Order: sequence, then C-alpha cells, then structure tokens
Amino acid sequence: MFFNVQSCFSQTPISFSSSELLLQLKKLNVLGSVLYIAAHPDDENTQLLAYLSKEKMCRTGYLSLTRGDGGQNLIGDEQGIELGLIRTQELLSARRVDGAEQFFTSAYDFGYSKSPNEALKIWNHDKILSDVVWVIRNFRPDLIICRFPTTGEGGHGQHTASAILAEEAFEAAADSSQFAYQLHDGLGTWKSQRLLWNTFNFGTVNTQKEDQLRIDIGGYNPLLGKSYGEIAASSRSQHKSQGFGVPAKRGPLVEYFKSIKGSQPESDLFEGIANNWNEIGHPEIQSAIDALISNFNEIHPEYSVNGLLDIYRSIINASTNFNQKYKSSKLEEIKNCIAACAGLFFEVTSNAKQICMQDSVQLNFVFNNRIGIPIKKVSVHSFQNISFDFDSVLKNKNVVVNRKIYLSNSLQISQPYWLKEKLNHGSYEVPLFDLGKPENDPINAVFEISFDGSLVLPFQRTIYYKFTDPIKGELYEPVSVVPAINILPESSLVVNSINANVKVKLTANRNIVITSVQSNGKRLNVPYQLKLKKAESIHVDVPLDQGINNIDVIEATHKYNQEMKSIHYDHIPDIFYLKPATILSQKIDVKIAGKKIGYIDGAGDKVKEMLEAMGYQIDLLTKKDINADHLKKYDAIITGVRAYNINEWLNEVYDVLMNYIKEGGVMLVQYNTSNSNGLLKTKIGPYPFTISKNRITDENAKVKLLSPNHLVFNYPNLISDADFMNWIQERSIYHATDIDSNYCRLLSMNDPDESADDGGLITANYGKGVFIYTGLSFFRQLPAGVSGAYRLFANLLAR
Repeated sequence: MFFNVQSCFSQTPISFSSSELLLQLKKLNVLGSVLYIAAHPDDENTQLLAYLSKEKMCRTGYLSLTRGDGGQNLIGDEQGIELGLIRTQELLSARRVDGAEQFFTSAYDFGYSKSPNEALKIWNHDKILSDVVWVIRNFRPDLIICRFPTTGEGGHGQHTASAILAEEAFEAAADSSQFAYQLHDGLGTWKSQRLLWNTFNFGTVNTQKEDQLRIDIGGYNPLLGKSYGEIAASSRSQHKSQGFGVPAKRGPLVEYFKSIKGSQPESDLFEGIANNWNEIGHPEIQSAIDALISNFNEIHPEYSVNGLLDIYRSIINASTNFNQKYKSSKLEEIKNCIAACAGLFFEVTSNAKQICMQDSVQLNFVFNNRIGIPIKKVSVHSFQNISFDFDSVLKNKNVVVNRKIYLSNSLQISQPYWLKEKLNHGSYEVPLFDLGKPENDPINAVFEISFDGSLVLPFQRTIYYKFTDPIKGELYEPVSVVPAINILPESSLVVNSINANVKVKLTANRNIVITSVQSNGKRLNVPYQLKLKKAESIHVDVPLDQGINNIDVIEATHKYNQEMKSIHYDHIPDIFYLKPATILSQKIDVKIAGKKIGYIDGAGDKVKEMLEAMGYQIDLLTKKDINADHLKKYDAIITGVRAYNINEWLNEVYDVLMNYIKEGGVMLVQYNTSNSNGLLKTKIGPYPFTISKNRITDENAKVKLLSPNHLVFNYPNLISDADFMNWIQERSIYHATDIDSNYCRLLSMNDPDESADDGGLITANYGKGVFIYTGLSFFRQLPAGVSGAYRLFANLLAR
C-alpha cells in the first residue's frame, strides 16, 4: 500500500508556469526522500521543508503526531476535535505552499504536557510507535529529521515524546519482528539511512553548536522568483488559528543538524545516499531526463510530452528488482508533468456541495486540450460506475459531458476517518489503511488518456462543487456525502432549564418519510409518516431528562442520530463533520448575584453563552461602548480569552475601565498570553503584574484555597474541594507573576513534582470595586458543564 498524495493538493485546479514545469522536470531526476517528525501542527520547520522540496527537490514529508486538538484558538471558539479539524486543514494549506506532504498518527493532543512520560502513557506508547513505524514503512524516507531532542529542551512533553518515538521507530521500522501485522500487500520493512535532529535557537534555549552540520537554506530560486525564506513565511502564515503570521526572510538562513543514528554526514544531508537514477543502476533513465531538461522549450512545453511518455514506459518496464520506493512516486510525478506540459484541463464538478445516498446528483465532466496535442482517446470512469468516452478533444475546445447519477447505498458518509469511532482517551481509533493520511480520500472520477493509442494513463480528479462568489470569484469546495437528515438541537448544553424543553431542527438532505422521532427511546409528538422534501425543515420540541438526551430519527428500519456540524473560514476549505445528536441537561446548584454583564470579545470562547444559560443578561461591548455613562449599568465587565492580545484598542480605554472599577464595578480578565502569538501592548489591572507561561496541566491537581474566608469562596456559593472535581484537560494557563502586593492570591496549585504556583487567580480592591485576573480555564470547563466552574465563576462576578 502506498499513500495517495492527491489530497495534499489545492482545491483549485493546479497550473504550472513554464519555469515551474522546468523545476518539476528537474525533480524527476532526484530520488531522495526526507521525513520530518514533530508533535503538532506548526512545529515543523517550514524553511527547511521548502528548501528540501524545492531546492534539493527530494520527496519531503511532515509527520505531525497530533492534529493540535488541545491548543488554543486565536480565530474562533472551536476547541478539541473542532480545533484539530481546523489545524489539519491549515497544515495542508502550508504544504501546498512549501511542497511537502502531510501525515499524522492517531495521537490526540490532550493539551500541554510537562513530561514525555505523561504523553506516552496517555497516548499509549506502543500504539503511537506502531503508527510512526507504519508511516515510515510506507513513505520510505532516506533521512528522518526530528524537530526536538529526547532530552527535554523542546519544553512541551509532547515535543520530547515525538523525538523519543522517532528514535525508536527508526530502528523498529527495519525490524520484521516489530509490528509484523503491517507487513502484507507488498509493504516491507524499511531502514532509513540516518536520523538527525534539527537543532534550534528558540529565545533563551540555544541547542545549536558549531561542530554540528551547518547548511545555509536561505537561497533564492529564480524559477519560482522567491527565496526559501519567503516561501516558508507564506507556509508558516497558514497557521492562522495559532496566530503564526510571520514576515518573509531573505538572505542567509543557516540550519544546524546533530546526528542521532545511522551514518553521519559531514557536508550534505544526502551525503553517501543514492539520490539519482545513475546511483541506483538506471543511467538510461537519468540520461533521458537530462536530455528532456536540456531541450525543454518554455514556449512549447508540449514538445516534452513524447519524451516523458518514453520515460514513463522505461520505469514501468524496469526490472523486477526495481525499487518500488521510486517507482510509484515517480510515475505519479511524470503523469502530472505530462498533463501540465500538454496544457490539458480536465475536471469534474457537482451541482451540489453535499450529496446524499438514495438521491441523485448532476455531474459535469469537462476536458479541454488547450494546446492541441494529438490525443487518441479520453475516457472517464465515475465513482458510481458510470463510464463514457469523449467524442472529440479538439484544440482549445471545452468538451462537456453532463451525467445525472443516482447515488447508491454503497457511498460512505464523509465523516473524517479519525472521528468515526469514539476517542479512546489519548488516541483515535482508525483503520490501518487510513492511518497516516491527512484526511479522507477524496471522492474521485478517473480520466484515462491515451496519447498514442497504446499507453493509457489514469488521472484521478476530485469531484468538487464549483461556484462563483461575487467578491472572491470562482471557488472550489470538496463534495461531501451527508446523512438523509440532519438533527440540530438549539443547544447542546442546558443548565438549570426552567421549562426543560429544547427545540430540535430536522432538515432533510433528500426526500424522506420519517416514521418516528425519539428522545432516549421515548417517542415525541411528531406525526407518523411525516414527509419532508429535500432541504425542508421542521422543528420539534424535546422534553429533557436530566443527563444526556439522545435524539433519534427513524426512517422505516433506518435510524439517524447524528448532528452535522460545519466550520467556515476563508483560509481553508469548509469543514463538515458529524457528532452524536445529544443534549446534556445539567442541574447545577448555583446562585448568582448581579445580573447584567458587559462582555468584551477576545479570540473566541463560549463563556458568554454559558453565562446566559445561568441567567445573566450579556451585552457584547466594543470600543464605542467603553465610556463611563454606558458602563455604569453593568454589574460586571468580562474580557474574553486573549482579549488584550487581539484588541489593541483596549490600550486606549484603560483609564475608563479603571474608573469603572473605582466607582464600584467588577472587572474579570480571562487569560492572555505574553508570547510571540500575541504580545501585550497595554496594562491590564490597576496594579502591575506580569503574565507568564506558568500553567497547571493536571486537571485533577489539588487546589488549595489560600484565603478560605475570602468573599470569592463564600458568596453567593460556598466553594469547597468538590468544586474542583471533574475538570477537563487542565486547571489553568498563563498565570500572573511578579504580582504587586495590592493583589490577593487566592489559589495555590501544582503539577506533580513541581512547587506550588499561586498566580492562577488574583484579585485586588480598587476604589469601591474589584479587579480579577485568572488563568483558570473557564473557557473549557463551562462548555463542558463542570458545575464547580459555574459556581466559582458566579462568585467572581458577585460583589
């Protein structure tokens, strides 16, 4: 089994200029491959990936152990698996820029970890090791490069764990006794030549030494018109949810490498490694490609097609001992070069963005032989067993074939493959042959093209929904297969509901006859044989039981019980995924004092919605609202997570907010960061303190109340140890430090084997009012229905 890398390509049709085509031809002569390994999206060295892919022209991959599910989100309120979906697509966007391929293991990013042992325990060491081995055996890299060391200088425990697993997998991938179940269908063991650590200089941590291998990767590529630092900046800046936009770099960029295992290079990463056709015993292929490059005509790239076809045949007919490592990847590269040199345009688009089993869809197949190169035959095989030939392929004529296709029950719902099964604590449960892929294999049609009547080249083309936006122009989005009906609860979490009813919207994705709607097995008051036409919706009232309420819609003998969620951002394709259609009804013993709250949005959180569920009246405040007359009507002002990182205007209203506190108001500031992801440009509180990177990652860490008699722990709710039970992922992040003596430190906590930290919750009286800064992760706890977090948050807002 070999990875299909098509899913790493852009959503829009790929086109190459002549200079880019020449670069692709040069790449045909390079056989080396490199796999870069780290823990998270945005850990990769995009400068090095761009250099390896576009200067060294080797096959380059990045293996991120996780999808970044446990990080913070600077552009919205998505957390957990939703954030992982966003960061997956951001990685694919980055790879489309720097030219590398993207892979993942099944590890779940459970949040910041201070220990690699904790990470490996939560992930299940052997399981994730087998995942890394699987990717290595399939990708077959000559070199493996780690971003982090095994000795902890990378900080994050998951960073260190990625290096430990890479070092173990380097050996295990070559050992047939290790994970032997993987060795079938042509997959064998693989021995990489060397394992290197790409050392770094991050702030105060410098692991680079002059006796390490040094390579200047800052060169300029005239065929692309950019330096590798410029390409890398564009790639890095795709990580928008993490606020990693960076400036372009020009000039020397020296990277350092320390040898860990295998042979040690002295001057070049590929030193002593077979890296071209001559060196693996096929000089005839090398000569043919060299001739093609020498004779390349940038005005008439179609002149290269016959030569490319001959090279394709040579590789197909190579001796049986020809290394499959090169065969599959190079044949795919040559096919893409042939289509690009010939100037061919071919695509298949749908009239619908979402399609549904037992429904029909209109597909449009388009072929244009733009240069007019001789072609004997073009055939199409659709994903639903539709086959046909194009009647003619005349020069620069759009040949269009329309087919209405009935969609059978054999289609798979387009659920991201790693979300099909329930998360198993620290890792996803995924089928072996999906493992490593960045996303689901796209829905494809196959175009078969014969230029001379003998050799038939198959080209897979993803089926897209194409549309024109009046502002953005022509856009392509992948087509997804959806269930017959979508179940959308008005709210997935209900706290202390008075009427104990929630409306649920049912939307038909095809014509459907609903025979029953149920909640926890109890039939709801919905007519039997309820007919809904495609795109039609109805609302049903669901009376809630305490706890989890499961919503089921029955069509004859089929049960639907999933809610389709969507995520939309301009920089990535639209994301759709399914989650169980459930409503959690939570009875929380919480009292509130004060009612009207002003909320200043930050990077994105669901805190304000949860406060409304508690009974608060929430107004969103913008800069124009921050004046004394307007603020005096609020019992408290809250800033959302990272509000000071993204709202520079808060610097301009500091005095107004401080005066609001002085006149008797309560101001609660949730966590902000003071790192490169969002530098603080203003004072926050009435007295000085510094925001640090200190955090408590153990969600079960013992919490000590430093001032048990303080109002915060007694009014209107009595806070006890029980209120710190059942927290998720972490206790707190970005604590205060260098704290002025006017502040009262309210909590003390520590992770295992660490000293206590008392900067997670501080408060100060100022005039008649109160200022509070907290790193406690309310933004995670409130949406998860953690009752103690509700009670403590209510106390913080009380006077």
